[in-house]
Amino acid sequence: MAKLYFYYASMNAGKSTNLLQADFNYRERGMATMLFTAAIDDRFEAGTIASRIGLAAPATPFGPATDLYGCIDDRHAETPLSCVLVDEAQFLSGGQVDQLARVCDRLGVPVLAYGLRTDFQGVLFEGSARLLALADELTEIKSVCVCGRKATMNLRVDADGAPVARGSQTEIGGNDRYTALCRRHHAEALIQAEG
Repeated sequence: MAKLYFYYASMNAGKSTNLLQADFNYRERGMATMLFTAAIDDRFEAGTIASRIGLAAPATPFGPATDLYGCIDDRHAETPLSCVLVDEAQFLSGGQVDQLARVCDRLGVPVLAYGLRTDFQGVLFEGSARLLALADELTEIKSVCVCGRKATMNLRVDADGAPVARGSQTEIGGNDRYTALCRRHHAEALIQAEG
């Protein structure tokens, strides 16, 4: 039985690097894969999964209206897929996560989804919440806080590096906009931001 996997972590933990390594491993063995990334993520070239260490691969961009099951079913009919890999999975809708579960259950293709668990305020993203509910296997990719403890939270910062406590859930950015912290230091930074 094919499984739905959710690999989650804070910012800068190497999620995209792990995804690209998994994709390489499949392709090195002559197995076909299909990659997806969020269309909203405009930090790199559109339709590209890129890691901070310089690895990159083309991917199909998804948005709120993308029928993932239909896209995967069509590709699978042309070329049997051994795996589907999804970057920025926090931006999936709950319905799209349900579609990915159907890919596993009906098409027999495993799906590896990589993303953030929570936003900068510690609130679950819709896609992540649904993945936490439906995934057959959950794996946390570890990152480190400035204090040396495990970083589990994402702190949004402004252009001057000061913590931000309010704003829309989604604001695309990398090291210039976010820093990974442990729960304690994240909470302290939010209190500081509230002033």
